[in-house]
Amino acid sequence: MAKVVVLSGAGISAESGISTFRESDGLWAQYSVEDICTAGCLISNREETIAFYDKRRTELADKEPNHAHKVLANLKNRYKDDLAIITQNVDNLFERAGIEPDDLVHLHGELTKVECESCSHIYDIGYNKLSEVNNGECIACGSDQVRPYIVMFGEMAPEYETLDKEIQDCSLLVVIGTSGMVLGVNTIAHFVERSILNNLAPSEAINDAYFDKVFYDKVTHVIDEIAFEIEDLLIEE
Repeated sequence: MAKVVVLSGAGISAESGISTFRESDGLWAQYSVEDICTAGCLISNREETIAFYDKRRTELADKEPNHAHKVLANLKNRYKDDLAIITQNVDNLFERAGIEPDDLVHLHGELTKVECESCSHIYDIGYNKLSEVNNGECIACGSDQVRPYIVMFGEMAPEYETLDKEIQDCSLLVVIGTSGMVLGVNTIAHFVERSILNNLAPSEAINDAYFDKVFYDKVTHVIDEIAFEIEDLLIEE
């Protein structure tokens, strides 16, 4: 298990122009969570749900990784076994910053991928709309029951087991750009030896007293200082 775990949320990609969910002008101000991101929405509201993820996928094409993605990618590639990068984000900006896909954990799925509900085949469709790749049919079995490779609220998230295992043995937890509404970061921070929190502003779901260091600022402004803390611990150990 890694000595340092970085857990990132939407805030790390906000400076790359990707909309967050819970800000006043975020995605949940424009869409209903129940309609497009809750278990069963692909049955009750399939067309709008597919359209929502098609839109987000095509918008991702011109987004670029920011300084924070690049700094963490550099650290991951230097300390491959000692640093775990675990993200709640479904974008691919960490990969585009230089992290190998197998070296990154996506807790909630990946926007550029789709999954066949008939044969469970998962494949990448890039920045295309679902209907633009093989007419929306599975490239493996031909089924038209293909969905975004996204974990909806109320669905199982298998990679949470990976997060649990990594947290058990880590010496430093770094939480970046998450509201704490989905993941209980208070509880996670309580069980690790050292912890760092970086958000743009305080969140009602996070008690920053559980963290040893707190940065309320844009991630690109503080990532170099956070990287120093990470590297200092890894060199020390």
